[in-house]
Amino acid sequence: MAKVKNNIVTQGLSGTLVGQLVFRQTSRGTVVSVAPQAPSGPPTAGQTAQRERFQQAVLYAKGQSQDPAVLAEYADEAKAQDISVYNVLLRDFMQAPNIGDVDLSQYTGKVGDVIGITATDDHAVQSVHVKIENSDGSLVEEGDAQQQADPNQWRYTATARNASLAGDKITVSATDNPGHSVSKTRTL
Repeated sequence: MAKVKNNIVTQGLSGTLVGQLVFRQTSRGTVVSVAPQAPSGPPTAGQTAQRERFQQAVLYAKGQSQDPAVLAEYADEAKAQDISVYNVLLRDFMQAPNIGDVDLSQYTGKVGDVIGITATDDHAVQSVHVKIENSDGSLVEEGDAQQQADPNQWRYTATARNASLAGDKITVSATDNPGHSVSKTRTL
């Protein structure tokens, strides 16, 4: 990418030039790009859904960026990436958390057994919830996992005895700041 400094022709320009070039000002200076083309037909169902989701993200980012506590929470990430807190909030809304590994190797159905969970998000996972059900669907127990020193590692400690593990389902749910939740189920 070429960089031009102290260009008196483009300095401070913003807007469209002859419908082909778009000039805009950013924290990095003047940016020039090709003008976007108008869509040739009506939007698809997927495009409409994505536009609605982005509108929700904009509303979320605008609302959250008014809260000083939220600004403080996201400030370091925004500064490190040289983008605004608003843009970090947009991205956080658009990306749901991810549940990676659910380690059941230490779970034998005894009180005190541990289930290890790896849950990640582009910003932060707020909570991880574990639900253990018998093969017939009856609830054995459920509760929140505890975050470990590594913010992507969570640990759930069993509080109820589970005599029969065959066919039992363990469902792990992770939730991020915007409230998006994802689940992963493992069968024993």
